[in-house]
Amino acid sequence: MSEWVEQQQKSIASQLWRGTIAMMPLSIAVIPWGLLAGSYAVESGLLALEAQALSAILFAGAAQLVAIGMFKSGAGLITMLVTTFFITSRHLLYSVAMRETISPLPLRWRLSLGFLLTDELFALIGHKTKEFDRYYALGAGLSFYLIWNIASFVGIIGGSYIPNLDSLGLDFAIVATFIALVVPNIKSKPILLSVVVALLSSVLLHQWQINGALVIASLLAMSVGYLAERGSHYGQPNQKNDDQTSKGKGEHS
Repeated sequence: MSEWVEQQQKSIASQLWRGTIAMMPLSIAVIPWGLLAGSYAVESGLLALEAQALSAILFAGAAQLVAIGMFKSGAGLITMLVTTFFITSRHLLYSVAMRETISPLPLRWRLSLGFLLTDELFALIGHKTKEFDRYYALGAGLSFYLIWNIASFVGIIGGSYIPNLDSLGLDFAIVATFIALVVPNIKSKPILLSVVVALLSSVLLHQWQINGALVIASLLAMSVGYLAERGSHYGQPNQKNDDQTSKGKGEHS
């Protein structure tokens, strides 16, 4: 019995470590992003504890930076909440995509993995249905969470002593991270259309100085991707039935 328990513990530790190692490239890539989020929060007037709590509780890089920017510009709480909701609404799609994998797990696991779910974690485990391991996912998500908060803490300290830390070009880490996540997943025309629409609409709307450009671009991209996906499957059942009908006629003849 003790040997079985020991083997189980080794297996769990192995999966946790495998998840941590697999997530490490993305964890390293997000460090400049965390530094920027921490320093930007302090420069925007948040206390060090408030800035760290934002990283620990919200745990959403893009939404975090947008919320800090809106706080700095004096936006209202309702506006900040609505904008943050729309920016993070893609996590609803992630949860739907992983529902069959996550739903059999106990509630504590669903809540834990749901909190740790990010773009990076979904890119790593979102398509592994048969090979999914809860401890592998936990190791990946938890290690990413810890590195994000450590980077935010260093950014908070650095932002308190080094002025204009954002002038070092750390914001490019956001672009680089999303390019690394998006490009490998462009495997179909609907996804390609979504990416192109998101890119063009976000640039044009920002150029035209339209409020909520990011939210509008996201909704447009999701709508185009959804319609393209439906269009790609339109007529397929009828074609299948026609094939079966023609096959049946051939057999009778």
